[in-house]
Amino acid sequence: MSVTLEADVAKAHAARSAAGLVEPGMIVGLGSGSTAALMVKRLGERVAEEGLEFVGVPTSVSTAELAREVGIPLRDVDDVPSVDLNIDGADEIDPQYRMIKGRGGALLREKLVACIAKRRVTIVSPEKVVSRLGAEMPVPVEVSRLGHRHVEQRLKKLGATTTLRRTPEGMIFVTDGGNVIIDCGFPALADPETLEAGLKAVVGVFETGLFLGLCDVLVIGRPEGAEQIVTRARRWTGCA
Repeated sequence: MSVTLEADVAKAHAARSAAGLVEPGMIVGLGSGSTAALMVKRLGERVAEEGLEFVGVPTSVSTAELAREVGIPLRDVDDVPSVDLNIDGADEIDPQYRMIKGRGGALLREKLVACIAKRRVTIVSPEKVVSRLGAEMPVPVEVSRLGHRHVEQRLKKLGATTTLRRTPEGMIFVTDGGNVIIDCGFPALADPETLEAGLKAVVGVFETGLFLGLCDVLVIGRPEGAEQIVTRARRWTGCA
């Protein structure tokens, strides 16, 4: 089996395992990204095959479009009191279950939905599990489009090597919320909590791709199946 095929099978196992956690009557946060898309499709199958009834809260426009296509009823995040279960992927996750997310550009809505969820499930394939955050992956930072050049200079003063994210066509990438993303590389990301606080203190920064204390269950998909790990990670204080 090729490496690519193994990764695809692993993602499918993780998505299917997590989709099995959804129970009738739940309000479910629907994440963004390739693994989350497989999870949404599996939930659509459960709706069709089992008559499963639940409400989805999408974290991106693309997720909302896919959910509607597969027959999942949706509500906006501002129209629900809370979320029973949030299921989303991660770009990196370390042994303390701290994550980097935001490669797809939906990090602000993803963190909003995760924050109001009673239980947060992260679905990944094995290569997303790393010993240290940031060694290979920059930290996405969502900032105001107005004044983003000045914000970028402030981020550089925090030690970041910065890149304004662009589309494949070379245009500035704009999020669903109308903001822009600056990808920030750090040579030594030893203290994600301190870095998160420093980034959030910069005027014009709306959110970062550091997701700390936001994983209650980790589902790791592998070619042969999936493993569910209850993390008991310390809940993120920003949700209080």
